[in-house]
Amino acid sequence: MYDEKIVLCGANSYEEKYYLNPDFSELPDSVKNELKIMCVLYVHDVGGILTLVYEENGELCFEVTSKEGDPMFDEIGSHLKIKQLQTEKRDLLEALQMYYKVFFLGEDAE
Repeated sequence: MYDEKIVLCGANSYEEKYYLNPDFSELPDSVKNELKIMCVLYVHDVGGILTLVYEENGELCFEVTSKEGDPMFDEIGSHLKIKQLQTEKRDLLEALQMYYKVFFLGEDAE
């Protein structure tokens, strides 16, 4: 069904916008709110653009970009913040990976 990267959600500090892929509108509101808070706070703290993307194998990855020469983007802070989120939001991120693998890739929940 899906054979390339699929965006789950993202936030953009330059346009001050948040995006949730409509394909994931069936997620519980609490999960959607947690994703929004996580992404918006990330770009507020370090700048740039954060996108949560599912790889072809179902792995959920953080992708970060910034405008070239952006003096407000904190590259070191970005790496640290991602490590922090991967630790603090581990259960959420693992559940989202399982959700994608089961409902989008058709894999067994085991």
